[in-house]
Amino acid sequence: MRKQLLLGALAAMASTAMAASPVTITLDVNDESPIIQKEIYGQFAEHLGTCIYGGIWVGPDSDIPNTDGYRNDVLQAFRELKVPVLRWPGGCFADEYHWMDGIGPRENRPRMVNNNWGGTVEDNSFGTHEFFNLCEMLGCEPYLSGNVGSGTVEELAKWVEYITAADGPMAKLRAENGRKEPWHLKYLGVGNESWGCGGNFTPDYYANVYRRYQTYCRNFNGNRLYKIASGASDYDYNWTEVLMRDAGRFMDGISLHYYTVTTWSGSKGAATKFDDDAYYWTLGKCLEIEDVIKKHVDIMDRYDRRGHVGLLVDEWGTWWDEEPGTIRGHLYQQNTMRDAMVAALSLNVFHNYTRRVKMTNIAQIANVLQSMVLTKGDQMVLTPTYYVFKMYVPHQDAKLVPVDVNTAYRKVDGGRLVPNVSATASVKDGVYSISLTNVDLNETQPVEIALPAGMKNAKVTGEILTCANIADYNDFGQPEKVSLKAFKGAKVENGKLKLTMPAKSIITLSVK
Repeated sequence: MRKQLLLGALAAMASTAMAASPVTITLDVNDESPIIQKEIYGQFAEHLGTCIYGGIWVGPDSDIPNTDGYRNDVLQAFRELKVPVLRWPGGCFADEYHWMDGIGPRENRPRMVNNNWGGTVEDNSFGTHEFFNLCEMLGCEPYLSGNVGSGTVEELAKWVEYITAADGPMAKLRAENGRKEPWHLKYLGVGNESWGCGGNFTPDYYANVYRRYQTYCRNFNGNRLYKIASGASDYDYNWTEVLMRDAGRFMDGISLHYYTVTTWSGSKGAATKFDDDAYYWTLGKCLEIEDVIKKHVDIMDRYDRRGHVGLLVDEWGTWWDEEPGTIRGHLYQQNTMRDAMVAALSLNVFHNYTRRVKMTNIAQIANVLQSMVLTKGDQMVLTPTYYVFKMYVPHQDAKLVPVDVNTAYRKVDGGRLVPNVSATASVKDGVYSISLTNVDLNETQPVEIALPAGMKNAKVTGEILTCANIADYNDFGQPEKVSLKAFKGAKVENGKLKLTMPAKSIITLSVK
């Protein structure tokens, strides 16, 4: 296990004390390491703002280039990320969504008010068929969030049947709507944020509701559901305790939501305007997810020693104030190099807990919160966070290589510790992928990595994401201000990989 949270004397060292010495990294190659499941790079698309309408879906009659209504530019961007799983239709929207309104001829579908997000009126033109067809086009697993808050057991049961059954009344209805063959559905969320917007349940009550609803979600036609309970918000360890105690044996997974956010009341701060202290505080808050995961996993271990139940961090990322001039409740925010740092640090943590963490889903895939892409009319912009996910593609389904990182730390407001350099590594088909993050805004970081035996003459290539200013971002009119570049500053000498990381940079190296 990576040893980045050092205690005692090391934690107290000033950042400058070790500035002249290289950061040293050791790779702990062993056969017992787990696989970094590709689902850790999952995405989330909620009916919120322009995530779906305008972000992914424009309809087949749009002047924006599209394939059957899906934006061509966005499809291509998602394919390059090799999106492994997509969560839909919420979020809070899920527990007010009635799936029957989103099937059949689009011109006959009833309109609805999105009460959770800005009161926007939607036409239901993007529904079950459109979502599952999108997943097939991307080659990703669908993750369905079922309506428990305002929906019935029968409604959810029939939705599963409609999607997966080969015969029967729901299969007949599906065929009448243009799809004869059933779809594959693995991941089924039984409600969302049931402690809040999904019903304001107590954990005891929701545990029983979960047991009831999941009972009637059947496996049809050889399809095997992976049933996910609506889990806790960040520090609510009692929620996990009660659900594992009362419903653990009925679930395959339990969710966890953790946002890097300054406050839930009042201003959260601007996405693009912040000082150095706010930047480092953000990284400290983001890294606290490691302690949160560990505490939830400890509870799960007490009730499930064999590790049957997975932990799914199916909402995570930064949450800032909406951009000025945008629609209130649509959660449109810009995405700077600071957000890219949060993405890299968070993914590094997730890699180290793959024994339990089986999936994560960043919020959200388009135009909402920490998104991959931003769209405006027929224009699309790739965000710095998008590029982090692209750099980390080699880690998908690769074997984790635990790393020990000897680096300096800084103490930020709130007492949290932030390492100057964070790292993660994996190996697949004999190729080692090493991702490094230098969070320091001003100082370069010399790095030495001890390579496994037999790699004395290894070849190394790399990519780098960096910027002139940590608040830099990509926007319409300046789409590539922050983008990937080739990194040629790494070399292998006597079994050691050596490089100097620029300030505020993220690098992924391929070594073979």
